[in-house]
Amino acid sequence: MKQQTALMTPVLVIGCAIILVNFSIRASFGVFQIPIATEFNWLRSEFSLAIAIQNLAWGIGQPIFGALAEKIGDRKAIIIGALIYAAGLVLSSFAVTPEAHQMLEILVGFGVAGTGFGVILAVVGRASSDKNRSMSLAIATAAGSAGQIIGAPTAEFLLTMMPWQNVFMVFAAAILAVLLLLPFMRAPPMASKAELEQSMGQVLRGAFRDPTYTFIFLGFFSCGYQLAFITAHFPAFVTEMCGPIMPGGALYEAGITTTSALGAVAIALIGAANIGGTLFAGWLGNRYSKKYLLAGIYTARTIVAAVFIMLPMTPTSVIIFSVAMGSLWLATVPLTSGLVAHIYGLRYMGTLYGIVFFSHQMGSFLGVWLGGRMYDIYGSYTVVWWVGVAIGAFSAVIHLPIRERPLERPIAA
Repeated sequence: MKQQTALMTPVLVIGCAIILVNFSIRASFGVFQIPIATEFNWLRSEFSLAIAIQNLAWGIGQPIFGALAEKIGDRKAIIIGALIYAAGLVLSSFAVTPEAHQMLEILVGFGVAGTGFGVILAVVGRASSDKNRSMSLAIATAAGSAGQIIGAPTAEFLLTMMPWQNVFMVFAAAILAVLLLLPFMRAPPMASKAELEQSMGQVLRGAFRDPTYTFIFLGFFSCGYQLAFITAHFPAFVTEMCGPIMPGGALYEAGITTTSALGAVAIALIGAANIGGTLFAGWLGNRYSKKYLLAGIYTARTIVAAVFIMLPMTPTSVIIFSVAMGSLWLATVPLTSGLVAHIYGLRYMGTLYGIVFFSHQMGSFLGVWLGGRMYDIYGSYTVVWWVGVAIGAFSAVIHLPIRERPLERPIAA
């Protein structure tokens, strides 16, 4: 299999652009929590369930699109994903009931899967040399963080100019625009001759029999829970619970005069910090054990979340938490996807990582839905935070017994 020895390749650049737009839209949904719930007088759990369903559909769609890309080609799979994504956004703009939003988010979730990590990281992984793979995966992942920086503030800005329905239309046009880049994204061959002799069924059976694959699958659950809960609920959480932003302070002088604006900026700060954190994780992944790096990241997340929820929330604590959690945010993705590629090979990386990512999205579903449900019952997110702390600690521990070496015969019949 021919691989690029240079780090920045056309495949990596175009892949980053697609993921950036994808995540700009996806990361903005928390900003719509209050406007949509207020317009229709819905409970917080109604739109939260819609976002939760989106995350679950994303997880279900990830291995499907991974297998589809391996069957019909990466670019065709991305086109299908973008069309589904745009259709979900356009139809959602006309939805006026919670049930309609919740069902249409299935389309959005599948669209995110078709234009997201599962397909793009598999392409980038194949296009990279062994030396550059971990860093290339980190760069592509960091593009998602760049989208997070852009998405939430852009949505907040657009909402000052137009109703949320029109913002959804703008986002639909944006995801369709990425299709103009696909002619420049020429992916390398799927695999070497030896790898092509392996069937998908053989590879999957080998992985499913391996306890290491189970550990990776279970360990990714808390990542999805924490990230989705914070993305969906943190803007509203900050808006309602944070202490006031005082006139004359640095935030006020910077134009952040309300806790609503601070909530959107917090999501952007998480994305900004994560660019550095993810690139650093990719750099470390080329040099040190990925399983120990992952255990360290989950331990750090557990500590950061526990300290934040135990202290009174102030604008300063929100900024500190956003930067600290952001530095750990998507740092797990290049390490986890790199671990899958290292142990099980590149031929069916999209499918194998997609299945692992399903665990991530089951966690995402629970984090988003439980956040809305617990808020409606108790008027607080405290219980949901502590659940996240507990499962973060679990993920740190379960990565330790992983056997981090390639399987010689993972496809034995």
